[in-house]
Amino acid sequence: MSSSHSTHHLSVPLLWLMAIATGLAVSGNYYAQPLLPTIAAAFGTSETAAANIVTTAQLSYGAGLLLLVPIADLRERKSLIVVLMLLAAAGLALSATASTLPLLLAGTAITGFCSVVAQVLVPFAATLAAPEQRGRAVGTVMSGLLLGILLARTVAGGISSLFDWRAVYAVAAVAMVACALALGYSLPRYREDAGLRYGALLKSVIELFVEEPVLRVRASLGVISFALFSLFWTPLAFLLSAPPYGYSDAVIGLFGLAGAAGALAATWAGRLADKGKGVTGTWMGLAGLLLSWLPLGFAQTSLVALLIGVLLLDLAVQLVHVSNQNAIYALRPQARNRLNAGYMTCYFLGGAGGSLLAAFLYSHTGWLGIVAAAVCLAAAGILLGMVGLRGGGRRSNHPMLQAGPGEK
Repeated sequence: MSSSHSTHHLSVPLLWLMAIATGLAVSGNYYAQPLLPTIAAAFGTSETAAANIVTTAQLSYGAGLLLLVPIADLRERKSLIVVLMLLAAAGLALSATASTLPLLLAGTAITGFCSVVAQVLVPFAATLAAPEQRGRAVGTVMSGLLLGILLARTVAGGISSLFDWRAVYAVAAVAMVACALALGYSLPRYREDAGLRYGALLKSVIELFVEEPVLRVRASLGVISFALFSLFWTPLAFLLSAPPYGYSDAVIGLFGLAGAAGALAATWAGRLADKGKGVTGTWMGLAGLLLSWLPLGFAQTSLVALLIGVLLLDLAVQLVHVSNQNAIYALRPQARNRLNAGYMTCYFLGGAGGSLLAAFLYSHTGWLGIVAAAVCLAAAGILLGMVGLRGGGRRSNHPMLQAGPGEK
């Protein structure tokens, strides 16, 4: 391991800057969600075609997770983080100036691909934190990530109503550049060399899935939880813009505030992990994923039921997600970026699948089809937990996956 920062050093201000940067980076993939009806009208296309913006963001994010995040186990992380932030800002700028839907999709793809910087920051926080504070550090940065996902909708709806949808992307691009400069000034230099070439590094991500039962189980639970998240949020703008609601972009965006309580679960789940109760947090989340769809079944006619369901769903998703991450980070400390890359690739593929399924179901079966599919997925998550969480799995000693030079 080659490291110019071998001691733990994660001050509270730096931790919060990393949380803000993580939220800002990932939010670029979600600005479009409350704007889909407006964007569809602007380009004269169907709602289903406009929904491809969400799917493109998630697929490109998944590709970035697989192809970019493992590089953090080879390269100096501070420089990698700053470069990815600036490239994501360039993608946002392209979206702001797009004259056609394909150009907007291209800008979305660039932003999604490079905004995986968020998933370099999360394990970096775990690395810099003292061992007894690692769960809390991960939970804090994940709180920033969730707030970015949820408040992106609120910010996008507000800016779009005051100006237009293009202004959303322009403001976001400027904010990303400012945050990149702040990170460049504040982050310590840190490098770990996994002792592998890039191709072997990518192959080792697959090997980790083969050799680590915990990773397989946790990735599968991540797929289900984020698919449920997307299954709800992707068609929500269409539901709320139609009768009986008929809400504007700004009002639709405010629903992100209702889900922001889920950020509390991220810190809570991290503290449970620090106390050795990560599995308890996972079970609470899995139960919440199912129970949240009871009130959401009445979302077409009851605003109160919709708000209760949003709170439960986002709390549950974060309980599962942060518990998953703490479980996989404990497997191989010096391979955290590769573990995170494998897990998060599956996670966002689940989100993309949920978005595709939501677009199809909403156009063919309406909200009731969404609810039925969600209940089935949530039940599958509980069954998987019953089988996969028993015993927790064992770490492998496969020679291909051992720590690199200097790792312990």
